[in-house]
Amino acid sequence: MALENGSLVTEFILMGLTDRPDLQLPLFFLFLIMYMVTALGNLGLVTLTGLNSHLHTPMYFFLFNLSFIDLCYSSVFTLKMLMNFILKKNVISDMGCMTQLYFYCFFVISECYVLTVMAYDRYVAICSPLLYNAAMTSRVCCNLMLGSYFMAFSGAMAHTGCMLRLTFCDANTVNHYFCDILPVMQLSCTSTYINELVVFIVVGINITVPSVTIFISYGFIVSTIFHNSSTEGRSKAFSTCSSHIVAVSLFFGSGAFVYLKPSSAGSMGEGKIFSVFYTSVVPMMNPLIYSLRNKDVKLALRKSLSRGMF
Repeated sequence: MALENGSLVTEFILMGLTDRPDLQLPLFFLFLIMYMVTALGNLGLVTLTGLNSHLHTPMYFFLFNLSFIDLCYSSVFTLKMLMNFILKKNVISDMGCMTQLYFYCFFVISECYVLTVMAYDRYVAICSPLLYNAAMTSRVCCNLMLGSYFMAFSGAMAHTGCMLRLTFCDANTVNHYFCDILPVMQLSCTSTYINELVVFIVVGINITVPSVTIFISYGFIVSTIFHNSSTEGRSKAFSTCSSHIVAVSLFFGSGAFVYLKPSSAGSMGEGKIFSVFYTSVVPMMNPLIYSLRNKDVKLALRKSLSRGMF
């Protein structure tokens, strides 16, 4: 959009993942396939959990929420991202940009705390199995999820509210494939000190507290398994825990790299690449890592297929 000097921005242009013409079509099909796998896996898990009564347990209640979040989370920006690969100029209105930013923040923060709750659930189940039913009641599970969504709502409101106070004058090209916090903030023609402080505090809390809690939980889990399980049981449990830890490390590690390192023009380009991990790769991996390797989910899938529900 051609803007006159001093005019206010009413729309933004999303630069996309890359500006190389020869990569646009291959990347379009790559991310289309990734989105289809993500949508199919997470929607399938949501449906399976809802339809099968033997999956109505705390663990699968949390998995249901994780899959719902991943499905919504990936849908917030993937369609715009796909359009960017096939359109010469991908335009989004200023309110559309702020809306995308809000829902992105809401779902990504929700995922941080749902992963934390899931790690706590496994900690109680493995380290204190006799207390599990008393500790993880329906009320406790609902309160944990409400707390997760409340933290997400608060964080998303903080980021979006601070972004709305900024003024955007001439520059309107966002160096990203969606309206992320730092690339949009860089376009402001007013001071972003408050925004940067909010990013540091909110993102710091939402990455540090969940990741430390998760790794402490898995530390206790591994210790308990090592002392109480047989060699075969240990091997199976370590395989499961290691895949969980890899997914969590990828999610929180790439997020920390993008948001907690000093920003610059060069780091914005790197940030786009690293953001692919927590925006596209992790939501695609989660159904496989947390659910589809599970015998209860496989059994529910076989029963559902035999009844012709899919």
